[in-house]
Amino acid sequence: FADNEERNTKKAKNNRPSCLGYPVSIFFIVVNEFCERFSYYGMKAVLVLYFKYFIGWDNDLSTTIYHTFVALCYLTPILGAIIADSWLGKFKTIVYLSVVYTIGQVIMAISAIHDITDANRDGTPDNMTFHTAMSMLGLILIALGTGGIKPCVAAFGGDQFEEHQEKQRSSFFSIFYLSINAGSLLSTLITPILRAQECGIYSKQSCFPLAFGVPAALMVVALIVFIAGHSMYIMESPKGNILLRVMKCIGFAVKNRFNHRSKQHPKREHWMDWAEEKYDKLLIAQVKMVLKVLFLYIPLPMFWALFDQQGSRWTLQATTMDGNFGAFIIQPDQMQIVNPMLIVIMVPIMDSAVYPLIKKCGINFTPLRRMTVGMLLAALAFVAAALLQIQIDRTIPDFPSSSQTQVKFLNLGNTSVPVVVGGQEPFAVPGFNSSNEYMTLDTENVTVSAGGRNATAYFQKETRHTVLINADGMLQTLNDITEKPSQGMNAIRFVNGFRSHLNFTIKSDNLGPIAPLQASGYLSVTHGKANFTIVNREGQTCHYILQLGFGSSYTVLIPSTFTFGESCTENIKAIQDIERNGIHMAWQVIQYFLMTCGEVVFSVTGLDFSYSQAPSNMKSVLQAGWLLTVAVGNIIVLIVAEAGSLPDQWAEYVLFACLLVAVSIIFAFMAYFYTYIDPAEIEAKFMELEPEDKKKSELEMMTKDNLAYVNYEMSNNTDAKQTKI
Repeated sequence: FADNEERNTKKAKNNRPSCLGYPVSIFFIVVNEFCERFSYYGMKAVLVLYFKYFIGWDNDLSTTIYHTFVALCYLTPILGAIIADSWLGKFKTIVYLSVVYTIGQVIMAISAIHDITDANRDGTPDNMTFHTAMSMLGLILIALGTGGIKPCVAAFGGDQFEEHQEKQRSSFFSIFYLSINAGSLLSTLITPILRAQECGIYSKQSCFPLAFGVPAALMVVALIVFIAGHSMYIMESPKGNILLRVMKCIGFAVKNRFNHRSKQHPKREHWMDWAEEKYDKLLIAQVKMVLKVLFLYIPLPMFWALFDQQGSRWTLQATTMDGNFGAFIIQPDQMQIVNPMLIVIMVPIMDSAVYPLIKKCGINFTPLRRMTVGMLLAALAFVAAALLQIQIDRTIPDFPSSSQTQVKFLNLGNTSVPVVVGGQEPFAVPGFNSSNEYMTLDTENVTVSAGGRNATAYFQKETRHTVLINADGMLQTLNDITEKPSQGMNAIRFVNGFRSHLNFTIKSDNLGPIAPLQASGYLSVTHGKANFTIVNREGQTCHYILQLGFGSSYTVLIPSTFTFGESCTENIKAIQDIERNGIHMAWQVIQYFLMTCGEVVFSVTGLDFSYSQAPSNMKSVLQAGWLLTVAVGNIIVLIVAEAGSLPDQWAEYVLFACLLVAVSIIFAFMAYFYTYIDPAEIEAKFMELEPEDKKKSELEMMTKDNLAYVNYEMSNNTDAKQTKI
């Protein structure tokens, strides 16, 4: 039966259509991978901002859920590999889990439509529980889908080649990983632009439905394209999963050692030798080599804990910065594109210039030393992020604490007015102007004297207020915003000191009519030139232009002397309540550069070292272990984000940097005592001792997917994106 199946497989391969020496089927696989990576990275790029701005979670909870999702994405590949190799085969596993994946993406897009539960049409969903539940369901399905197909797609592509097509197979993997890079680059660039648009049926909001909808559409395309090539694929039947066999061997050794723990049983050289009663010595020797490498993996999750914060903490940091790049406006979530762009540049530089130069200097820069340097570079990146955060914090106002309130005064009259607050030193508020800074008060009931008039004012704690003083000394209290405007928007309000009602409009938004000596609510306005139209009841208009940055707040005063005409804007005054974001996003390039250098030195070298030190038929086991370190790293982040009590973000960055430095020292110590081995030589010694039938049995353990991975690693082991598929 096995011989007939093998003959049928060879016959199918010989009868398949080809193009330029390549099976036509691989083009379906490459297009599928491009669309799937676009879908994943596009959705992931805007995810933390969706949590913060749409769901309404704070930075810590948004970070926690984000890293929980990423961790799940790196845990499920083990499940996908076992399903594919033991039961369904690669093709069915990819199709079934891609359907789950697609449903998850569609659910995410639906969860972001605020109009579904916005019954009163005020732009805010009335049932946020529905949107939260839908998004969580979508993310779980996406994690199952993207993680489940991770170990299958590349290996399935390798199955399409015959043994004599080694050159074509190597070229395929180069094209395959190029499609990964292209998909991630384009999606990280495009989906933040889509998110920044405004859309909605009843009210316009940030267009998260479009930002999630386009990746969902690409996933539908990926599924259709992959199924379309069904008749051209070579589909190998499941041959058993080596990971399960390794786990069973380890489990038996532990159980057998426990059962023979008494002193009457002689000790064995290695604890894995207790598996000899059931498993042959070759397999045990291979497991020992794998465990030796996996032991070195123990410190590695700390690197990924820092690395994956590019999509969470660093993106949230960018929301408090200036994204004006001249002719271009960079969205906070677009800064993530710096990493894949720098990878394309740094990988060839490191391989062709840096490593050869170090070698010429007589420095033995071993793989483990490279990994240690990569970890230290990542720690240095977080030091840079901390220094940048300190500068950002200096531009953010000190908002009132839970026991305080803050007050400033705004004089609508033309002459200076003396003000006394709660018996403190008097100060003067200039005519048609405001007091310079907010006063911080520790009491809620305060006696205020303005222009000789006394009044008792009530100021709620943990709030900001502006007190209007009209020409007669009468007081009116306004509630100010107590945080920076979100998404880089600007909060603008108008105070009408004119003698008649006025309307204020910008685009389709309208504030008014505002009565004399009254103030409007806040209007959220985007950056750039804001062109406001001021209209009175007679239909006269005045156009007032205010140049806005990112994250500022202004109170615009209309004076009593205001007149319509060509010079109508001369006396209008804009008072800045909150300064714009003063630190430019370009400063983040420094930390991205350091992190990318660390990734190239750490990640590429780590995989290359791991595969060189492990048996050829157990590389999938190491891949599972490597992905597990990524998952554990993300779990570390969510623990720190949720349980940490550090008051400042810069302190958290320093904490992570210190933890990684400490882990780097431990790793360097472990690496110092590590002895490099040649797995092929060790295997050959055991193979000489085994009967011929066992030799054949052991050789059959090297499945097609392992062969494909080995081929790729030997031909293109410098592609850093292999760690992200």
